[in-house]
Amino acid sequence: MLASFYQQEFIEAGCDEAGRGCLAGPVFAAAVILPADFYHPLLNDSKQIKEKDRFTLRDEIEKTAIAFAVAMVDHQEIDKINILNASFLAMHRAIDQLSLKPKFLIIDGNRFNAYPNIKHHCIVEGDCKYFSIAAASILAKTYRDEFMENLHQEYPIYNWNTNKGYPTIHHRNAVLNHGFSPYHRKTFRVTAPQLSIF
Repeated sequence: MLASFYQQEFIEAGCDEAGRGCLAGPVFAAAVILPADFYHPLLNDSKQIKEKDRFTLRDEIEKTAIAFAVAMVDHQEIDKINILNASFLAMHRAIDQLSLKPKFLIIDGNRFNAYPNIKHHCIVEGDCKYFSIAAASILAKTYRDEFMENLHQEYPIYNWNTNKGYPTIHHRNAVLNHGFSPYHRKTFRVTAPQLSIF
């Protein structure tokens, strides 16, 4: 894991999203500017970290970061513009909200819609390689998980408190048996689990 890509030369923000593969709820994204010498032994891709450690890391990131922001694109916007564009839009909204504008962006993944007047570099599995992307991964994941746990109170039948909207067998069966909630992404295909590959 590296502290930065260009942070010694430029103010650099790492960006990542959470919720891209879900059947319900918004996609969240975060942008984080960390000090050039930032280090934390637990920080990694959010999917590889235990839930309690993610929230501990979130507190540490928010206390230590030079700047950070979290944004979302809801399920209705996702249906209008597709999930890939929605993921990019969520990252743009997070960058918009940063209290300090970066000069360079490092993006998790292999594609991105360029942000106006800021150069970027896409890094496959960047959340396993750079602390600022990993930090953005933690923030996006924890804020989205909290959001889905709140929605679970309205629609407990889908078990969003545990699956967070991802297409588990229980979640897909609940949709097949009870239909969509108002928070489901209508453009996402839901079929019987044995017939579907996600």
